[in-house]
Amino acid sequence: MLMTQNEWQEVLDINLSGVFNYSRSVIVKMLRQKSGQIINISSYSGIFGTIGQTNYSASKAGIIGFTKALAKEVAGYNIRVNAVAPGLIETEMTDTLSDKYKQRIIKAIPIKRFGTCDEVACLVCFYCPIMQHI
Repeated sequence: MLMTQNEWQEVLDINLSGVFNYSRSVIVKMLRQKSGQIINISSYSGIFGTIGQTNYSASKAGIIGFTKALAKEVAGYNIRVNAVAPGLIETEMTDTLSDKYKQRIIKAIPIKRFGTCDEVACLVCFYCPIMQHI
């Protein structure tokens, strides 16, 4: 409720408009070759919402809707469009969280820890098998 218009717009421009711009830049080639794979990165916040991050949650929810719609639009061209929506991942940003807050979050995570960047990367590779050979 204290967010400025600029704070709102900046996050939507990076997260949601970024997905749109990237997809638009590759989709024509994929349509011509009648194959392709787009993997968007969403977030747990896009599914469940996160207090104090309405801009982030809205942008990540938008990515999920965008992904579902685009997948339907291009499925007939053998183009797959998926989204990965990880929960909290160990990063420099999560390093700044207080230990008390981290422990509260970890209690709600079935594996009782944050995910890792490598785990997200492996999931993306699973969705895009050609990447496994690189």
